Amino acid sequence: MPAAVPPSGIYVPAVLFFKDNEDFDVPAIKSHVLRLAQGGVTGIVVQGSNGEAQHLSHDERKEAISLTRKTLDENGFQNVVIIAGCGAQSARETKKLCADAKDAGAAFVLVLTPSVWPGDMTKENIIRYHREVADYSPLPYMVYNFPTVTAGIDLDSDIILTLSEHPNIVGTKLSCGNVGKLHRITAVKPPSEFCTLAGVSEVLLQGLLSGSAGAIAALPNLVPKLHMKMYALYQAGKIEEAMKIQAQLGQGDWATRKAGGVGAMKALISKHFGYGDIHVRRPLMAVAQLSGTHVDKLEELIACEKTL
Repeated sequence: MPAAVPPSGIYVPAVLFFKDNEDFDVPAIKSHVLRLAQGGVTGIVVQGSNGEAQHLSHDERKEAISLTRKTLDENGFQNVVIIAGCGAQSARETKKLCADAKDAGAAFVLVLTPSVWPGDMTKENIIRYHREVADYSPLPYMVYNFPTVTAGIDLDSDIILTLSEHPNIVGTKLSCGNVGKLHRITAVKPPSEFCTLAGVSEVLLQGLLSGSAGAIAALPNLVPKLHMKMYALYQAGKIEEAMKIQAQLGQGDWATRKAGGVGAMKALISKHFGYGDIHVRRPLMAVAQLSGTHVDKLEELIACEKTL
């Protein structure tokens, strides 16, 4: 019997807050999880790229998941789904992370393609890898396509559709931002069978109009309510109104990248929502000063968020 498919909606790869000694800032992490849940998001991705997964030990990964699940449950958000990023550079380690994710309270796993040896990652080897790990994973499995962090390896629609036939592979996140690829997948596999999610806010509505299940995107770290408003307008068939918000989200996605990515998001959250600090783990760079037109754009979005 096929595994359960994630519910359609908006998911956010939560940033993770640290103290100045790089230990977890637990109160800030809990405050962030709670604000995202109160903003209406469908689910939270723990250990996504924005959560600095590659900078965490195995024990820290488990702690981040369990802390998120506990925070949600204690505040009445049992329905908010947790997806755990579990990609590693070997099948053996990835299997261990999938098992750890289940133990810590995740509902689904999200797995990048290994990329240390990109020349060896042929179509056949990519399919073999994901099938092997999905066979083992105790949780339903999602394929994560993000060429920027996988040495340019970009899974095409043929590979993803082949993997979608595996009974434990239930979805994909497309951080490549390729709407044509997304549409090719959704034309064959609707969200009720396979959860195809855009990986960036700048194509959220375009993806929904092409049959996606929603998105896993970084920008809801700053403006979850604004994303949920746009999603509600789409569901209500108010496409013209939704497109106006989509234009703002597209600007916000670009501004986040230009302003400093993860570091900028942490700095803006600290400034505007009153928790957390700017600390990141190297080689990421903290953003100590917020200035410039891109920051101005993000602060416009945050001002809008606070009216919702």
